[in-house]
Amino acid sequence: MDFSFSPEEESFRTEIRSFLDSHLPNDWSDRDTIGDEGAEDGSLARTITKGLADKKWLAMAWSKENGGLDATHVQQMIYNEETTYARMPGGGGMGVAWVGPALILYGTDEQKEQYLPKITNGDDIWCTLYSEPGAGSDLASLQTRAVRDGDEWIINGSKIWTSGGHYANMGWLAARTDPSAPKHRGITFLLVDMSSPGIEVRPLVQANGSTHFNEVFLVGVRIPVDQMVGEIHGGWAPARTVLANEAAFIGRGGGVPASDRLRELAAQHGGLDDPRIRQRLATVITRERLQGLMGQRIQAAVRDGREPPFDPGLTKVMAATTKVLTGDLAAELAGPAGMVDTGRTSTWIQAEVINRFS
Repeated sequence: MDFSFSPEEESFRTEIRSFLDSHLPNDWSDRDTIGDEGAEDGSLARTITKGLADKKWLAMAWSKENGGLDATHVQQMIYNEETTYARMPGGGGMGVAWVGPALILYGTDEQKEQYLPKITNGDDIWCTLYSEPGAGSDLASLQTRAVRDGDEWIINGSKIWTSGGHYANMGWLAARTDPSAPKHRGITFLLVDMSSPGIEVRPLVQANGSTHFNEVFLVGVRIPVDQMVGEIHGGWAPARTVLANEAAFIGRGGGVPASDRLRELAAQHGGLDDPRIRQRLATVITRERLQGLMGQRIQAAVRDGREPPFDPGLTKVMAATTKVLTGDLAAELAGPAGMVDTGRTSTWIQAEVINRFS
């Protein structure tokens, strides 16, 4: 196999780097952004998102018909690499990675016309209203109810672990419309305006102060019938599409790779001369590379309208196991100070330990 990049691909990488250099502050790499939930909603993130939208980079792998560039998988990989290493705030988020692909497959022409442009130009910020207090890993056990009332659905229930729910303006909601059906049936998907009356969002404060996750309470929320995605009671198919993209996105990781931070930490504490530490680092690096490749294969299949080559949940399982390895190694290298200090490195170590349970 030829792992080299073509001149055109290298030129594309240079263009992305130039864009990031011109938009990120000079001291950006030194800032502590771990656990900073305001970054995605700040003026810098909005400026960068607008710039990406102007270049049609937010959803570059989408077809031109849907507002993308028909970019190749290699171009998408280069974009992911450069923006990840730069810790770029902003971007398309869940709208591009999860919701948009499901709308392309299951949405009506009217829904695509209404929402896809707002995703590709960065106007809409999405969250997914999936997990519930009694339906986490077993999502099909969800109990949030949607009852038809004329031309509207009335929603009652609650969601939990909603990432970015405190600044999202749109939500992708899974609700039970037929409680008598087997649990994988009787589920319907709805698009909901997060400013709708009856919606309350409460941030969940984690042990390290992060508030990225939220509880969302829905009491008498009314959603027009035309905001239903796919068939009534047939929501498990679009659910699998979104979950596949979510698993691929989470599985490939985000931000600076943990192995990079671990190398820095090991160097600070003299661990790079220890063959046991080096072997553990090599294991983490190998797993990160595999996760990235698995995520790319899943996303490529979904974009092409094919079934993923393997269960997307495997990437999340692998990512969770990798978190255990990185958290254990980071905590061991830093010692007790890593779990009690409030500096940048300690905050990251705490996040690695906490996030293994997410």
